This record gives sequence, structure tokens and C-alpha cells, in this order.
Amino acid sequence: MATAMSPQQGPVMPKSHVGFDSITTQIERKLLKRGFQFNVICVGQTGLGKSTLINTIFASHLIDSKGRLSPSEPVRSTTEIQSVSHVIEENGVRLRLNIVDTPGYGDQVNNDRCWDPIVKYIKDQHSAYLRKELTAQRERYIQDTRVHCCLFFIQPSGHALKPIDIVVLKKLSDVVNVVPVIAKSDSLTLEERMAFKERIKEEFTFHNLRMYPYDNDEQDEEERATNSSIKDLIPFAVVGSENSIVVGGRSVRGRQNRWGVINVEDENHCEFVSLRNFLTRTHLQDLIETTSQIHYETFRAKQLLALKENSAAGQGSRPISPSADRELSRQSQRMTMNGY
Repeated sequence: MATAMSPQQGPVMPKSHVGFDSITTQIERKLLKRGFQFNVICVGQTGLGKSTLINTIFASHLIDSKGRLSPSEPVRSTTEIQSVSHVIEENGVRLRLNIVDTPGYGDQVNNDRCWDPIVKYIKDQHSAYLRKELTAQRERYIQDTRVHCCLFFIQPSGHALKPIDIVVLKKLSDVVNVVPVIAKSDSLTLEERMAFKERIKEEFTFHNLRMYPYDNDEQDEEERATNSSIKDLIPFAVVGSENSIVVGGRSVRGRQNRWGVINVEDENHCEFVSLRNFLTRTHLQDLIETTSQIHYETFRAKQLLALKENSAAGQGSRPISPSADRELSRQSQRMTMNGY
């Protein structure tokens, strides 16, 4: 039975079934028909298994691994930013997954501003979305290429973050949701792994690196508890593998070495399952919404204000589209009211 709320009288019970309780079913049907879009960018030094981990998370061969298939092969690496799109369907839900693979930074003799192409790519996606949004006759459903999650791969050195890692993390955390992971964590003992994670957390705090998930006042107790447990795990210590190995009569994804088998999905071996659940089962929609409400809105406000200032200064700059002129005035008023 449906319930209505009156400020003076409290809840009111309709005498018969009205039917608006089916609104969730209506929304679900619309969304399932349209499908979902999720965009992930992988950032880290060469040889940390970025491609392999993505394939392992989504249980599909989505991007080719750059690792060597035999010791005699030369080292292969990503030399430019590459984007690959796939449509994955599970139980009637379609997910258009866009994976952006980036060149390993810090590989050159001169690594000055080696992060610029990555930051520029992320901002370019915001800019492209803004242009489509402000056109006079915009599309009914704007294709969302904005980057929702950045998986930042940390080398399993067991010591500390490199200075270049800290600089790149600072730049990225301003424009995208950053989720740090310790790659190839099976190269560390359990004691080394725990000490390494604590050292990285201390550096996050010391350098004021803002990592996802963020705190906000709209979260309920369950969401806060979930985020608290995630923050305890970050950075996720993970192992990726597309190979199947038989363990105890059961086929599992893992890596075989001379000391035994690393079972990717065994939580005693690594935190891959926690990362996968975090990305796909608990926080996928929140990553999308946070990108839109925080990172994109910040970019959008800066761009519109810059256009407004240029226009006022008579520098001849024109708005992105004719309809942007009205939006500029509204945006300026909103930011003035908010104290910007």
C-alpha cells in the first residue's frame, strides 16, 4: 500500500492502489534499454601489468598484454594513448566499457612534464562533452567519454612512492577519480606488503593526495561504513592473470611459480576480489556520478567563467555555441551566490 506525506498531518494512506510505486521498475527498464557507459584509464610505469589486470577484472580479453611471451622476446610497451571500446553483457545488462591505456611514464631520460598528455586527454574529454552539451541542438543522449576512474599502478618496490609518482598523483587527483593499486603484489611477502601499504598511506596523508572514494554529507551510515572499509584497503594489493590453473580439481585464474600457485581470486593471496567488487558491484555508479558532479562541474565552471571574462575584456573570444551566452550568465550568477 502506498504512503503519502503531509507536513501537517503526517503520512496519508491512499484508499486504493495508485501505482506510482512502480516508478523504480520504469526507471530500470529505461536504463537497461539504453545501457551503461564506464570509462577507465590505466596509468603507471611500463611493465606493471596494466592490460592484464583490466582483462582479469572483466573476465574478458579486452586489450592485448604488452608482456613478453618468452624470455627471448623484446620488451613491448604502449607508446601512445590508446582507447579500446567493448560492449559487455551480463544478465541482460549492457555495459559499454571504454579502456584507455597510457604510455608508461618515467621511462625517458628527461621526464619533465611526462604527465601532461594524460591530464590533457582527461580534460579533452570534459571539453568534448561541454561542447556537445552547449550546442543549440544537442543530442538527446550525449555519448559520455569522460574518464570515470583512473587506476594508478604503483611499482611493488616495498620502499616508498617515487617523487615522480607523487607529482603525477597530485595532477591526476585534481581532474579524475584516482584509485591506487600495488601491481604484481605477489613479489612482496605479506609482511612487506602490509608495511608498504602503511608507508604509502602515510605519504598520501603527508602530501595531501585526495584519493577516491570521497566523503560527503549525503552518504548514509551504510555508505560511510563501506567507504571506510575501502579506505582501509587502499592501495589495493593485486595480482592479474588471464591463465587458468587447476588447483584442487578446480580451474582458477592464477600464476604458477616454483614455490606454488598464486590464486588471483583467493583473498589470502591478494586483494583482487576486493578491487573488482569495488569497481563493478559497489561503486561503479558512484564513480560515474562523482565524475559528473565534481570533476566535470569544476572544469565546466572554469571554462564558462574564462569565456565570460574574455568576452567582457573584448578579446574577441566567442562562446562555444550560441546557446552558451545565456548559460554563461546563469553560471556566473550561481558562482557569485556560492562565493566564488
